[in-house]
This record gives sequence, C-alpha cells and structure tokens, in this order.
Amino acid sequence: MKGYRFQKFVPLQESGQSDFNRLLSIFLKLLHITAGNAHEALQWLTEADRQYKLTTNNYGIGDFIEQLKQEGYLDEDPASGTIRITHTTEIKLRQSALEEIFGKLKKSSRGEHSTVYPGAGDELSTDRRGYQFGDSLEQIAVTDSLKNAQINHGTDEFSIAEEDLEIIEHEHKTQTSTVLLIDISHSMILYGEDRITPARKVALALAELIRRKYPKDTLDFVAFGDDAHPIELKDIPYLQAGPFHTNTVAALEMAMDVLKRRKNPNKQIFMITDGKPTCIKQGHSYYKNPFGLDKKIINQTLTLAARLRKLKIPVTTFMITSDPYLKAFVREFTRINKGNAYFSNIEGLGELVFEDFNRNRVKHF
Repeated sequence: MKGYRFQKFVPLQESGQSDFNRLLSIFLKLLHITAGNAHEALQWLTEADRQYKLTTNNYGIGDFIEQLKQEGYLDEDPASGTIRITHTTEIKLRQSALEEIFGKLKKSSRGEHSTVYPGAGDELSTDRRGYQFGDSLEQIAVTDSLKNAQINHGTDEFSIAEEDLEIIEHEHKTQTSTVLLIDISHSMILYGEDRITPARKVALALAELIRRKYPKDTLDFVAFGDDAHPIELKDIPYLQAGPFHTNTVAALEMAMDVLKRRKNPNKQIFMITDGKPTCIKQGHSYYKNPFGLDKKIINQTLTLAARLRKLKIPVTTFMITSDPYLKAFVREFTRINKGNAYFSNIEGLGELVFEDFNRNRVKHF
C-alpha cells in the first residue's frame, strides 16, 4: 500500500557548504542593516564570530569571503578596490526578505480593516512550471507531480521531492499598479531606533512577491524627505535615511504622477513612515516646522488625501509610531481618503504590508 514513510531526522554533518550557507544567512541580515555596505557587514560578521564563535577551525571568515567571491556574491570595484555586493546578492536579498516576511504572513490573523481596493482575478491555465517558494498547495498539478516522482525515483520505495512538483500557472485577468513610498527623513534613525532597515526589507520583499506571483503588475518606488524622488529596485538595498524633514505632500504628488502614466484602472499607494508631515514646498523654498502638527502643512496633506479619493487611488499608511497625536492625524487622513492605516512596531511592519497587499489582490477574486 502506497503512503508516507517517516524516519528519524538526522541533521547534515558540518561541511564547507553548510558552514557557507549558515554564514550567508547572517551576512544577508547584516547587509540589510548596513544598507548594502559589504565592507561594514563583513566587519560586523568578523566581530560576531569573535564573540559567538560562528566559524570552525576548518572554515574561517577568510574562507567565507573567498567563497562569496567564487560564487558571485562579491566583487571588487576596479576604481577603488573596495569590496561590493553584486546583482546576484541583490536578488538574494530580495529572496531572503520575502522568505522572512512572507513566512510570517502565513501564520498571521491580524488586521480586521475592510478594504475597497480593486484587485486582480486569476484563472488556471494549461501552462506548467516547476514549484517556487510562495506557490500555494492548490496550484500543484497532482497527477503530473506524482508521474515525475515515479520517473525520478522509481516505484519500489515511492518518494516525492520538491523538484518533482509541477505548478499550474495562473492567468491574470487585470493588473494592479502600486507605488510604495518610503520615508527617509531623519526620524527614521532618530533616538537610536533603526526604522529604515525594516522599510528597505519590506520594499525588497514586496518587489519579489510581485515579480513571482503577479508578474503583470507594476510596482514603483519613491523615497521622500524634504523632497520626493523616484528610485529603482536596484537602489533599495542601499537606501539610507538622511538629515531631512518629512514632505508627505511631495511624496503623494509624485505617486499620483507615476500612477497617471499607468493605463490600468487599478491603482494604490502604500506609504511607510514613522513621523508627522513637517515640510512642504513653497515655490523654490521650503516651509518647515518639526515641532508639532503644523496646521498649514496638515491642511495641504489632507486636501491631497481628498484629491486622491476622487481619483479612486486609496492610500494605505503603515505608521511606525506610538504617538497618539500622530495616530489621530493618520486616522483623519485615512478617513478622508477612504484608505487604510496600520500602526505597527518595527518587527511587525512587514507582516502587515503583505497581509494588506494580498487582501487587496483577492478582494475581487
């Protein structure tokens, strides 16, 4: 009788490869924190090794660095000779962010806000492909997968592995255009709290999720401080907070401009921020007030919220704060825009983003 066979788990013996993978996981986390600075991340890794003995007598940090170069994760800048990460590492950073944050989503039940976002409907097609992380069980082509397992492993002692699985592709009936706004004002690193790292990680993970599961969607990124400017996906690992105020109006206006160029009707804005609007542009100069909720700045921001509502562009604000005055402002902004607002600590930010993004997608399935 065919069935599952269980046996005692025997962990892999330590080898150069397993040591490499273990150190690579730590190295990627450090790269998120150091904004893609390979030199600084390796310094931190060396210090961590000194304190916590991460390496062995047979495999040291020097071996790890050499293997990073051999496998295409690091190279040297020909002009300066400094070590830098490669495109391969940038992809790995997106994948690691997705696995970390998307894994939290699967066991989360948080978030009871209703949503009115337009989404995309999927229908099964006749196309097949190999299994990838993030695919649902419902997509597995059972018959084809079992056939692959029999061909690859025989029928005497039946077993099935990940590489045997085939997935039924989906056809996307509509597209969704998303603009993700990332606050890079000084408050994102104020008082010793690092908020820019989780913001970067969320942006990378969201990009990887869309690339894998919604390839026809568009995702644009805008960083904002005193001003707002578009950034490319390749720039996100290196994004840092600076000595800027928070010009939320400029960020939302740029998002509107980006979405106007998108032809599909389904549009939305995500905004990750930890502070109140403190700056607006007046001609060629700036009007700034970092000391409180300035009526002049707030009124312009709320007016823009109403304008976005008329354009049917909802804004979901992810607020990293515990300040009751800021929460009251965000709730008013959300009420006028008819969007959504989430208030999160640093650790919970990514989980909320993915919960909301997926709910927006499945709302009209």
